[in-house]
Amino acid sequence: MKDELIERIVENVLQGRRNKEDEGIEEDYAGEPGVAELVQEALDSGIDTNTILLKGLSAGMEQVGQKYETGEYFIPDMLTAAEAVEAGMKVMEPHLAGEGASEGKGKVIMATVEKDLHDIGKNLVSIMLKGAGFNVVDLGIDVPAARIVEAAEEEKADLVGLSALLNTTMVNMEDVIKELENKGLRDKIKVIIGGAPTSDDFADEIGADAYGKDAFAAIRAAEQLLSGGKK
Repeated sequence: MKDELIERIVENVLQGRRNKEDEGIEEDYAGEPGVAELVQEALDSGIDTNTILLKGLSAGMEQVGQKYETGEYFIPDMLTAAEAVEAGMKVMEPHLAGEGASEGKGKVIMATVEKDLHDIGKNLVSIMLKGAGFNVVDLGIDVPAARIVEAAEEEKADLVGLSALLNTTMVNMEDVIKELENKGLRDKIKVIIGGAPTSDDFADEIGADAYGKDAFAAIRAAEQLLSGGKK
């Protein structure tokens, strides 16, 4: 029963079904429980949050990532799957807090840098980080370097994730790194950057720890950095 529930959570993440109202990528799913209902059923059945998170939601997104990398899934499929994971996470949040599991794999500050109003990529990474077991504080778009660093210090963050979609705004990523250095926080806080104009070379140029070419690469980099490695 428990294994079957976890398998159904994975299946519905793959279908991008938040709840029973969603149709899914394939037919014949309408009216069936979606991720939110299945997560609640799993909790009611006594399945622990760690199992639901890692073997259900996170495992589902890992399979989505594999399908994306082989060309079977596209960005819209990733987004719907991530939204399904987010729906499951919302159901789990009170239980995670009650179990004192809010720190998870580490705390991450996410932000789109100053003067940039794009957020789709950042939102996707934020959702997937939560699904992978990270505690995420999303500051939104057009966030000044000083505010990002202030939040990182207040939240005792382990990592800062920066997004930019424009050549004219990606230069503001370096301001965040310099501000971390000025505050004496750079050695304590890792920095990952991402967005269309960014690259590995640009990450090296500004002194970032890693570059995520897509959401899945960003998650892998975060896990590697916070487990003691460097991408």
